[in-house]
Amino acid sequence: SNLAELPTEVYSAILSQVPTQEKQQASLSLSRAIPRSPVPLHHLFECICLKTPESVFQLYRRIRGSAEEAGWVRSFALETWTVDADIVVNLLSILTSLRRITLFVGPNFAPEHLVEILEKPRGGLLYLSLRFRPYVQRATYYQFLKGAYFDTALQALSRWLPHNLPTLSIVQDPLDPEIARAQRFAQPLVFFHLDVLTKLVCSPCLRWASNLRLRIPSRQVAPFLLNAPGAAPALNLLDLSTCHVRFADVEGLLAQFSNLKHLILNGCFITQGHSLEGDWVAVGKMVALGTVKAAKDREKKLKAWLESNAARLLTNDDGVSEQPTGEQRRGRRIKPGRRGLATATISLRDFVPTEAVRVVQRNNSVPRLRVLPTFPVIRSLSTSLDFHNRDEHTIRTEFQQGWKEGIAQLNAIRSRLYQFWKNGVRVMYISDKQGTEDGYEGLRDVDSETLFHDVQCVVCPAPVLCLSGSNDTTKHADGCGHAVAGRIWDDVI
Repeated sequence: SNLAELPTEVYSAILSQVPTQEKQQASLSLSRAIPRSPVPLHHLFECICLKTPESVFQLYRRIRGSAEEAGWVRSFALETWTVDADIVVNLLSILTSLRRITLFVGPNFAPEHLVEILEKPRGGLLYLSLRFRPYVQRATYYQFLKGAYFDTALQALSRWLPHNLPTLSIVQDPLDPEIARAQRFAQPLVFFHLDVLTKLVCSPCLRWASNLRLRIPSRQVAPFLLNAPGAAPALNLLDLSTCHVRFADVEGLLAQFSNLKHLILNGCFITQGHSLEGDWVAVGKMVALGTVKAAKDREKKLKAWLESNAARLLTNDDGVSEQPTGEQRRGRRIKPGRRGLATATISLRDFVPTEAVRVVQRNNSVPRLRVLPTFPVIRSLSTSLDFHNRDEHTIRTEFQQGWKEGIAQLNAIRSRLYQFWKNGVRVMYISDKQGTEDGYEGLRDVDSETLFHDVQCVVCPAPVLCLSGSNDTTKHADGCGHAVAGRIWDDVI
């Protein structure tokens, strides 16, 4: 039989082999080539990408009266910066079976529109990408005067119930420097208060997130991701490109996200935009010792909690004594001689009662314990170098040298803790970072010496260091984070 006489199941099997981005056009071409054949129409709606304002209204007019066609849509991408945002809101309200959402948020979008889209949790959503470009051609202070920032959209997302959202991307496009110089006025801000990022990464909807891309140009976002217990404990890939990430922030990020395998920092200039001799030795050593910082930070929290408990117990027992705040205040001493006419004969400050304070007698009731650092799991560090006068091979050699020094220091720390453990000191290790890290939460006792020796015999290869940035496709290192990110996100930014 020829192509026009095949059954529906065969057409569907053929179209299932077509790449997702090309399936809509392939289905449309096939249905037009053989209009009388039973080509399944649901492939036309599975993956929709709209690139013009007119197509948004046309799709809405087509499917607003057909719940069946609306249920066929699994992937929706809006890739136009100029659109009627109200129509987009209405369109997404009837697309209830989406697995992937990509939105270009331009100057026509108000925060209220995005809040309305994100206010209701989408249970089956696996991929959410929000790309912001709110820049305008003429000066306007509407957003500033109204306080119209997209912080509320992230707050709405952080209120979602526990949900398996593996991939989240929040990107603000950088403003073209030439346009900025020509316009000479301040462009609207996308986010005002960055503390909303702390709520987002600690929210239930990111509990099982694997991939997070967060790009807010020149803003210091790392402090809001650090020191947040339970923040995205399953994170595998983190992209903070174009943000202001300091040298010390890299170590903090590796300590915070213990399962992180790929860290992408394009345009962050963690070595201050230049590459001097010895800089990348320090970077490699810092990356290797990220787990040591995590263990020390957890140890400090546990020690503070134990001291607080010990003080509270002593307060309730015999370890409390009452002491006056000072000598009992007596009335003013009357000096001999003649009094002035305005001198008062009484004083309201006479006979002030002694105030007793409760003093906790500290003792050695806090047990001695240590937290064992694990070996690093980071596989790649990807960044970009726009200004450097040394070849990449030299930089990678320095990075590997620093990594080896860091691993040697880590082994020495673990060996010292092994001796403590043999001498009866309690040694614990971090087993889980999903909780609030209150007390012993997420810690387990080391009950076997294999935790000291088995892993120590395993060679820790240095992570892949890629310096090519995300836009260069010819000089990437094998296995770098740029390649991994390219397979996760559909765009090339």
